[in-house]
Amino acid sequence: MKNIFIGIPLVLVLALASCTNPNRSNPRDLSEENERIDQIIWDAAFQDLDGNQVTAADFEGKVVLFDFWETWCGPCLQVFPTMDSLQNEYPDDFVVVAVNLNNSDTIEDVRSFKDKNEYDFVYTLDTEKVGDKIIKLGIPFKVYFDPDGYLIKTELGSAGPEGDYRKTKEIIEQNKTS
Repeated sequence: MKNIFIGIPLVLVLALASCTNPNRSNPRDLSEENERIDQIIWDAAFQDLDGNQVTAADFEGKVVLFDFWETWCGPCLQVFPTMDSLQNEYPDDFVVVAVNLNNSDTIEDVRSFKDKNEYDFVYTLDTEKVGDKIIKLGIPFKVYFDPDGYLIKTELGSAGPEGDYRKTKEIIEQNKTS
């Protein structure tokens, strides 16, 4: 009888551990750093400007660009029109989640930026400080996820509007589901 009471909690612990397995199996051959970023972004919840949670899982079926930025970042803002045009070209296949780091911007700064610009992005705030966990050198920092929710690649900096357009279009074309 004693073995039954020991066995039941052990089975429950093993069952719970299998349900909350933090190890994702990305089909790509990623570096250890990118595997870490894949897991962090997948587990993260960003906050939209209305206070709702936004996660990578919310965009299943689309290529997702998590674009870490702030309103003072010229290179970040320089490619926003390009990313918006790609969203318009691929409305069923691509979405930009503009993740404001909130290091120097307030929610009011982000709202004001959104109101002054007609980009159709999902604007979010990095309330969990994900940027602190994944960004080593600065912004712009882009993280691309595929329609199944796996990291495709990360990218620091910008190749300018034309270069970023070409690179991102290629990522969309190679990974879109439709």
